[in-house]
Amino acid sequence: MLETILVIVVLLVVAVLIYAATRPSTFRLQRSIVINVLPEQVFPFINNFHHWSAWSPWEKKDLTMKKSHGGPPEGEGAVLEWEGNRDVGTGRMEVLESVPSSKILVKLDFLKPFEAHNRAEFVLVRGAGTTEVRWAMYGPQPYMMKVMGVFCSMDKMVGKDFEDGLASLKAMAEK
Repeated sequence: MLETILVIVVLLVVAVLIYAATRPSTFRLQRSIVINVLPEQVFPFINNFHHWSAWSPWEKKDLTMKKSHGGPPEGEGAVLEWEGNRDVGTGRMEVLESVPSSKILVKLDFLKPFEAHNRAEFVLVRGAGTTEVRWAMYGPQPYMMKVMGVFCSMDKMVGKDFEDGLASLKAMAEK
């Protein structure tokens, strides 16, 4: 009986590992929101890391997070490094591309609790007196992340945080 249970457990583990190997080698997560102001009014809140403390969902997860800024205050080359609790980890962001009122591309390096190197992209789409903000994160999905993804997807882990951050950005921009 014990031997049968052990064989079933081993087969289940092998099945999960094989299934994980078939998962995509990259991921992309995206959320969007319509904000009732023009892109020129939203853009500065994203393009300048000093403003992120007012809307970033991770700021609320660690009120004692240590942060340091480097490079120019905004736009290409601006850097934010952080060290926080287990909910926010440790990492570094750098603006790689900044197209006024339309796009910001950020290099996003997580160091703890696990290492990951991704991109965050903000695209601002002008509407009739509105701005649709599309916030995406994408990057490689190593094998261990594929295994974790069998049980909990990146969308489930981070999607709600993106939604909360966009809602805070909307509230701040529409004041």
